[in-house]
Formats: sequence, structure tokens, C-alpha cells
Amino acid sequence: MRGTRRYAALALTVALAGTAAGCGGVGGGGDSGGGKSGSGALTTMGFGLSDEIAKTRVDTFKQANPDVKLTITEGSFDEQQFLSAVAGGNPPDLVYLDRKLIGTYAKRGSIQPLTDCVGKQGIDMNQYRPDAKAQVTIDGTVYGIPEFSISRVFYLNETALKSAGISDDQVNLADWNALAQLNTKLAKKSGAKLSRIGVDPKIPEFLPMWVKANGAEMLSADGKTPNLTDPKVVEAVQYGASLIQAQGGWGAFKGFRDTFDLFGAKNPLALDQVGIWPMEDWFLNQIAQNTPKAQFAVKPFVDRQGKPLTMANGQAWAIPKGAKNADAACAFAKTMTATDTWLAAAKARVAARQAKNLPFTGLYTANVNADKRIFDELYKPSGDKRFDDAVATIRSAQENAFTIPASPAGAEFDKAWTDAVNRVLSGQAQPAASLNRAQQEATAALSRAAK
Repeated sequence: MRGTRRYAALALTVALAGTAAGCGGVGGGGDSGGGKSGSGALTTMGFGLSDEIAKTRVDTFKQANPDVKLTITEGSFDEQQFLSAVAGGNPPDLVYLDRKLIGTYAKRGSIQPLTDCVGKQGIDMNQYRPDAKAQVTIDGTVYGIPEFSISRVFYLNETALKSAGISDDQVNLADWNALAQLNTKLAKKSGAKLSRIGVDPKIPEFLPMWVKANGAEMLSADGKTPNLTDPKVVEAVQYGASLIQAQGGWGAFKGFRDTFDLFGAKNPLALDQVGIWPMEDWFLNQIAQNTPKAQFAVKPFVDRQGKPLTMANGQAWAIPKGAKNADAACAFAKTMTATDTWLAAAKARVAARQAKNLPFTGLYTANVNADKRIFDELYKPSGDKRFDDAVATIRSAQENAFTIPASPAGAEFDKAWTDAVNRVLSGQAQPAASLNRAQQEATAALSRAAK
């Protein structure tokens, strides 16, 4: 994990259900085998078997397809390794990656259209959330099968708020000026060293939410025109940077935040290391598993008028160019995202939690039908108001979700604005100038993609 993306990469590791294991080889299987489910060897990249959710779904596929020799190449998605494997003619048969990358790889020809896959397997694309489906559809053609759906909410550390003499009900997330004042009140420093972050804006990663809250869009709906020089985009970058600057600057802030253990009993909530911060919905699961007695509240992210919103994204399964066992790859993607498979995985999670007397906080997938059945048939309020209210907030947030539109240069666009924010945070450029450069870079990338 490198530079300013370490924090996001840590979060992505859990979201991908990956592990720290080395990737090893990624070459695909041999004989495609024929038939709807396929046979022969099948190799995946970018996925891991770190919990019962992943293991149950993989076992479901194995039981239904005993003739397929499945190899899960564990670890997070590695772009360089993936592109090298495709260029060398030895790609994995199936790759698990962030949906925002689909447009770029589709345009490059690194992944295959899934028209035949969807038709042969009878995959109902309408079962997936509209925003998830839109992210994997380029110019009317499907290039990925959506899996999880990840939304973002605010987590409030009630221990920190209590020390400042306020309650979570008194926190107005729509009032940026008041939030800046609260940031100063909650932050704890000893000289230049932070011991508690006041308000973490989670930029650059969550900049699109702040921009949306400020009434602007970073990219046109068709994914072809960047809007990074909009004054409201500039203001959002300036505001996020000011919250960090008020806590000692990017170096001290990032250095402290990089020490966070997001996935254990020493998470930043348990150790009182942060007061208020937006995070992905999966963090609730980590709290329930590792620190169920923690004092916290969850609130929706809101715009400056107080209207709830969230940025949603997630992963997708895609079949690389040159995959040797596309039939089995397609069957695997269908199985992993099917309603019955998700339900079986949720039952395994419920059993695991009940065995330890811990709350079940639900699953949040891109499959609308699966989520409905999970919450109708399996989810029961725990009786702990903190968790029950948090689940309700997350479910409500999903109904107010937006996504960055699918783009033929999605990866390049993402890099342009991320680099722009990092230049601002590191003191190398002012927001307007840095975003103007990003606008030029993104425009050039989209122009190249159009050709």
C-alpha cells in the first residue's frame, strides 16, 4: 500500500474480502469444457476467503460444479499484474475489481463484453441495484456482474462527544461552519502530535460526497465530461483540507491516521482516536464483531440543506480478454451474486454471530432481491439501540445513493482528481490551480478514450 491511499486500501481489503497472501500466478484454466456450467480449471484474481460470507458462496459453486477445478488466487486486485497477464496472453479466467475500473478496462479491451454470458446463464440484470448495474454497463453493453454494494455514513464517537460536552443529537452535519468548530473542539494534540482526530473528512477518497453535498457533480451523467473546476468542487476541496490543516496539517494527520487498526479490537472508535468520520457500511460489522460495547452513533451523510445522501460503489466480476474458461467464469459470477447464494452466506454469518452472542448487522449487496430476503427472513433487531439504529440508517442511506457515472476513462478520471487533492493536502498547490490541472488531465484522457 502506497502513499496517501493506504487508508483507502485498508478499507478496500475488507470490502474485497481479500487477504494479505501473495498473489502468485494468475494464469487461467485450460479446457473450457463447454456446457452451461463449464468444467476444467478456473482461476480467479482479486478475491479471498477471509470469512464465512466468501467461503459459503465459493462452496456453493463447488458443490454445483464438481467438474470445475477452482483456484482462488487470494489477494487484492493488482492492476499492473492484471494488465501484464492480459498482455502476455495468460490472464486469470475471472477478476474481482472495483466497479469504477470497468469503463477503462472495457475501453482498452482488457475485459470482455458479457452479452453471451448473461444470455447463456440467464442472469437477470434487473435484480441488481440500478446504480450498480449502471457502473458495469458501457454504451449499453454489460462488462461486469455486480457483487457488494458499499455505502457511506457518519460514525460518531460518543465518548469523544461527551468529553466535549455535547451529544450526538446536537451534531449538525449539514452546517459546515459548525462542523469546523466542532473539529477544533474534538481534536486532541500534544504539541504537533495528534492523539485524537476531531473530524476526518476522508479526502481524497470521499471527495465526491462532499462535492455532491455542496450541490455539484464531478462528472457528467454520460461519463464523458469532467467538471472539476466548478467553484463548488473547489470549495469542497478547500473545506476538507481546512479541517485537516486545523489539526496540524497533512503530515501529522496522515501519520496518525495510518496507525489505525480498522479491523480489530483496537479500532479508532475503541481507542478514542477519532471523533466524527465518514466510513463505509462494513465498519459496523467490524464494531459488532470486535468491540460490541463501544459507544457510538451512526448518522447519514447529508448535503448542506440536511438532505441525506451517500456515495455507493462496490466490486464486480469481470472476464478478462483471453480467458480460457469463460463458461465456468460466467457460472461462478452468477452463483456468487445469486439471491439463494447470498441467503446461504447470510445464514452462515447469523450462526457465527449467535454462537458468540454478537449482533448480526446484515449484509449489503448489489442484489436487491437478496437484501430483501436477508432482512425479511434473517435479520432481527438485537435490542441494542446503537446497532439497531445504525442498521436502519444504513438501509435508509442506500435509498439516497449516487455513484460516479461509468466512464470510458474511469480510472484516469479517478487518478486526476485524487492527485489534485493530494497536491493540495501536501501543500504543493492551491485548490483552484490543482483542480484546473486535473480538469485538463481528465479531459485529455476522456478525449483519448473517445477516439
